[in-house]
Amino acid sequence: MEKISLLSGYQVDPGVWDEMFESKGIRNGYKKLVSAIESLSNEELSHKIELAKKLFMSQGITFTVYSSGEGIEKIFPFDIIPRVIQAEEWKVIEAGIKQRIKTLNIFLNDIYHNQFIVKDGIIPLRLIYSCSGFVRAMVNVKVPHEIYTHIAGIDLIRDEEGHFFVLEDNLRTPSGVSYMLENRSITYRIFPDLLPKNKVRSIKDYPDLLLNNLVSLANRQTSNPTVVLLTPGIFNSAYFEHTTLARLMGIELVEGKDLVVDDHKVYMKTTNGLKQVDVIYRRVDDEFIDPLLFRRDTLLGVPGLYGAYRMGQVAVVNAIGNGVADDKAIYSYVPNMIKYYLNEDPILKNVPTYPMEVTEYREMVFGNMAKMVIKKTNESGGYGMLIGNAATEQQMQDFKNAISADPRSFIAQPIINLSSVPCYINGTLQARRVDLRPYALYGPQGIDIVPGGLTRVALREGSLVVNSSQGGGSKDTWVINE
Repeated sequence: MEKISLLSGYQVDPGVWDEMFESKGIRNGYKKLVSAIESLSNEELSHKIELAKKLFMSQGITFTVYSSGEGIEKIFPFDIIPRVIQAEEWKVIEAGIKQRIKTLNIFLNDIYHNQFIVKDGIIPLRLIYSCSGFVRAMVNVKVPHEIYTHIAGIDLIRDEEGHFFVLEDNLRTPSGVSYMLENRSITYRIFPDLLPKNKVRSIKDYPDLLLNNLVSLANRQTSNPTVVLLTPGIFNSAYFEHTTLARLMGIELVEGKDLVVDDHKVYMKTTNGLKQVDVIYRRVDDEFIDPLLFRRDTLLGVPGLYGAYRMGQVAVVNAIGNGVADDKAIYSYVPNMIKYYLNEDPILKNVPTYPMEVTEYREMVFGNMAKMVIKKTNESGGYGMLIGNAATEQQMQDFKNAISADPRSFIAQPIINLSSVPCYINGTLQARRVDLRPYALYGPQGIDIVPGGLTRVALREGSLVVNSSQGGGSKDTWVINE
């Protein structure tokens, strides 16, 4: 291993794939970056950390953690050392995500119409109908261009041998893209010369790509369709992202109270009267989007929106009911879907997954809980999860009881040692575990994958939990050209 002063204390777990170091020294993708940061003193690096914190604070780049029913707004933790992904690695990721997104959209169109995959015995009907994300009112509803998931975030991890696996699919209202954009902006500010020198691929086109896709979904014959972003409001944990995306796309940010449905058309209230809306990029979950169809005790949605959507008078992104495709129990069937619909082998593999409703899997998992991650099928953000090697006997027993009472609501996966990357912590470079959430945009012209994505970091030493709500942070993600 090369002896470099800044890296002399860098500790790599022998059972973990480190993305910067290999047995021969620094990996090719990191050499220019390491050379650049090695030329900086600790004082200069510490100054860059403080500058990044001030920039995040001044721009209000925050997220909200809910504890005991109270929302606590925090500055998003950011590590200044970028993560590097080489071009040949990215080609595999990009091809694998496109294959997966195409498959999941075909699956959604199938289950809401012909259900061939059920009739051919690939997926049991009871599994689909028991998904909380399956919306019976969407059966036989025609959606624009047969696209259900226009925006997706696919969570990837690397195993001990460096292979990428899909950890889960986020298809309903995937979040985090604004942090990806802000991380790049901050990196430009603190390392202005490094990106061009390292031939880092740009991500700045994301808002334009998203807006073009949204505009292309408008059904009304007009040269200037009206697109809005529907937010639950300022108390939502991702409200910063909602405001950022609306601003970058130049569209109106609205709440349910700002919209009204008349004669199956959606209108936005303005100072000049009502203005017809063509496309809604909604960041409101299905159960809150229309109180006439879903929950009647909410004011977040728009009464009558489903009717307008069903009549084709407004496009809704992502489609209502697409959550069935990112249910964690459905996830285990995606490789079979790829083979069934595309007659291809999966480019990106799943993490081995054991649905707890299968008796033999349940017995196996109960006997090996210390080696398993247990997840609720309808939870996200690191909640409803047990990591066996960090759990107490009582916590394991509580999960066993919950699983026995409702096995359909749980899956288990083996604990995988996430890959590590360098982070600048307390004046030294330290290895921390990461995952990656690339973002895919699916429009009438095809699928675009943003080159990079959101790298989430488990900032606590030894932790595998990368979620910001659970003590994680993020860093800029570089895809470098050949």
